Formats: sequence, structure tokens, C-alpha cells
Amino acid sequence: MNIFLLGEAASGERVLFMLRKALIWVLALASLASAQETRHFTFHYGFTVKNLLVGDKVRIWFPAAHSDAFQEVKVVSATGDLPLKKTRESKYGNEIYYAETSKSKLMDLHFEVVYEVQRRERLTLGTYSPHLEDVKLADKEKKVSLAPDKLVPVTGLPAELGVKAVEGKVTPLDKARAIYDYVLTTMRYDKSGTGWGRGDVLYACDAKKGNCTDFHSLFIAMARSQGIPARFEIGFSLPPDKPSAEIEGYHCWADFFEPTRGWIPVDISEAWKHQEKRGYFFGAHDDNRIQFTLGRDLMLNPKQDGEPLNYFVYPYVEVGGRAFPNISTDFSFADVGSTGRSGGR
Repeated sequence: MNIFLLGEAASGERVLFMLRKALIWVLALASLASAQETRHFTFHYGFTVKNLLVGDKVRIWFPAAHSDAFQEVKVVSATGDLPLKKTRESKYGNEIYYAETSKSKLMDLHFEVVYEVQRRERLTLGTYSPHLEDVKLADKEKKVSLAPDKLVPVTGLPAELGVKAVEGKVTPLDKARAIYDYVLTTMRYDKSGTGWGRGDVLYACDAKKGNCTDFHSLFIAMARSQGIPARFEIGFSLPPDKPSAEIEGYHCWADFFEPTRGWIPVDISEAWKHQEKRGYFFGAHDDNRIQFTLGRDLMLNPKQDGEPLNYFVYPYVEVGGRAFPNISTDFSFADVGSTGRSGGR
């Protein structure tokens, strides 16, 4: 009887311990949510396929923004001169809009999707970061996040740089920070000349300059070479000081995986442009962005006739089975109402 009561008491204590642990986790999440900046906006993704010949066979793919833990996305409208259908590619699960015609009746084809987005700041390190235990990465995701891409080797020069950068570091977090600091101090944000913007790691190692694609490709290659899973993310950034604007081009960033915290964000090119935030952008992403896709070397759905896409943020078009570059884009955003921002930086 005494043994039973002792066992019952121990069981009760364990339940109370688990309840306390759950309460701490809920409070940590509540603190994180209250600390996060948010931005509420509409995003217009428009483009025109130009100067087609009547009768051309045309296939069109473009990325679809999606909801996840950091952005809530609602499609306000999706229109086009051809019927649109939603698909998904298999490597990363990116969502895609697809349209086709065996014989085009128009010389120009226009498409537009309007989104309403609530984007939340990502905070994974520091005061508001809850501590997770034994975060698991699925085998397939781990394999993809450690493997090389066509322009992102994980052996040779980037591996040699990785070894030097992490010398004396033990934990994955410290190694990732050392690689982040190496890229930040070695690279220069400079879009002059040719070769930049492809995320070609060997170009970045040699030129030591480029745009966000080049910064983060080098980080990913060095991290993967040291056994740290890392992934490429791409979308668009929003100017923090304007309530509406045209968006000239894409922005990309990266995540790396740390076993006690999960995926941790970095934005090294933004840290380069805003040196006062170099600490912030290791472990955080601001709310001035919208994400569209993950990954490199993408085969679309339905499969394109051409090579895998280096990355996928702009429309991709094939005419007669060949890539067709004559596309004009029209991207813009507008904050929703005066209460669309929480706080501000």
C-alpha cells in the first residue's frame, strides 16, 4: 500500500512538473509574440509576357506566396489571360501558379496576384527566445540541407574557408556565428561588373563582393561543409520607412539548423548595409519582407523542359520548349491602414 502511494505521489509530482514546464513554455511564447514587430500590407505580384507570336505554345510558372509560422497570407485575387492552376514542387514543397496554352491567341499575356499579408518578426536568439530541447530535423530535410547545389559546393575552397573560420569553436551555434562574421567582414555589397547575383560561391570567394544571393550562398556552403544544415530563402523586402512603393527586385536570406533551437535566421547582406544591426541579423529577421520560395536547383511542376532553376522568385516562361526571357514585372506593396505597424524601428 505504501509503495502504491509513493508511486502515486511520484506520478502526481511528475504531472505537476510537466504542467509547470508547459506553463513556462506558453509564457515564453506569449512573451515572444508580444515582443515581435508585425507588418500588415498588400503585395501586388504582376507581370507581362511580351511579344509572343500568335500560335506559340506557351508555358508559364510563377511562385505563390504561402502562409507559415512567420507570415499569414491571403490571396485577394489571382487573375491572368490564361487560366491559372496551383501546383507544388516536390523538393521543398514550394507552391506554384501554372498556366499554359498550345496556341497563344495574344501577343502579350498579363498576370497578377494580390496578397494580403501579416508578416511577423522572427526572434530566435536572446531575451525572448524560448529554449527547445531535442529539436528534430527530418532525414530528407537534413539530407537536402547538407547537400551541395550546382553553384554551392560544400567541398574544396568553401570547406577550407569553413575550417579556418570555425577554428576553436565547438557548438553549432558558435560555428555558425563564426561563419556569419567571416562572410560579413570579408564580402562587400557591390553590384558592379558581372558575375554577381547568381549565388555562385566560387565567384563570391574570388571577388569577395556581390548581392544578397552571393552573401548567403557563401554562408550556406561554409555551414554545410561543417555539418550544419542550412537553407536558402527568397522573396522581397519592403522599405521600412515607406507606407507604399514599387519593389524593384528580390531579396534573399538564409536559415541554419541548431539542435536546441531549430531553424535560426540570418540576413548577412542587411547586416552589411546596417552595421549597427549586425548582432540582430544573426538570429532574427525583421518584418519588412515577404517570403515566396525555398531552395536552389528547382524542378517545377509540371516539369519545365529547361534546366533546374537556380532560384525561383520571378516568373519562368517557356515558348516552344525553350526559356523565354521577354517578361516585364510589376511588384508593389502598400501598408494596410495606419494601424498596420506594431511599434516600429
